[in-house]
This record gives sequence, C-alpha cells and structure tokens, in this order.
Amino acid sequence: MRAVLDTCVLVSALKSRSGASFAVLDAVFAGKIEIATSVALVLEYDDVLKRPGLIPALSSAEVDIVIDSLCDSSIHQSIFYTWRPQLTDPDDDMILEVAVAAGASAIITHNIKDFRKLDTFSIEASTPAEVLNLI
Repeated sequence: MRAVLDTCVLVSALKSRSGASFAVLDAVFAGKIEIATSVALVLEYDDVLKRPGLIPALSSAEVDIVIDSLCDSSIHQSIFYTWRPQLTDPDDDMILEVAVAAGASAIITHNIKDFRKLDTFSIEASTPAEVLNLI
C-alpha cells in the first residue's frame, strides 16, 4: 500500500504509543506501508510537530529524528501539477497533490470529512484503524 500521512496522524502517533496512529507509524518504519512525502509536506510536519506544548514528551531534536526517519522511509515525490483548489483546507490540498503525484491509493487521516472529493482521483481517505485492518 502506498499512502500519504496526514499531519494529524503523526501528531497522534507521537502523543501516544497505544493507538492506531502509532501502529501505522510503526508499520511505515517496518516497510509494511509505503508513504510518499514532498518538500512542502515535510516542512508542514516539522512546523506542526514543533509547536510548543503540542508533543511535550519530545524535544525539537527528537522530532527532527522522527522526521528524518520518515524521510528515509518515504518516496520523495516532486509535484509538477497542482490540483488546487479541490478541498476546503489548502494544507489538505497539498496532501492530495502528493497522493496524486505518487500514485498513492490512500490518504491516512483522522479527518475523513475533510477529504470528501477523492473519488475523482481513485484515492481513499482512511483512518489509521482502517489501514491496519487492510494490512
């Protein structure tokens, strides 16, 4: 399965090791899920994950290690064509663009309702729990 991780999944995974989001992240590092990233998406991960107090258990340096590991484990996708605007949130459009460019079959997110227009692109919006059931 090739997918794109919404930032909210990373936040959840780094806040708790007991949930489906952490299990998805573990599956990415184990090679069971192939993820695609872009420069813009990695910059968003970095910006959000380093917000003060969001993930108090991790230092900025530890967040860098997680992001570096994600980059090492991902397909680095260049974006040559933008599909904006498709979704209500420009950050979600960025995730959609990575998914389309990489030929991903899924966007893994907790915000399914934010990704309603994916049928046109043959991409599923799936929760971490749904993805775990697939793999």
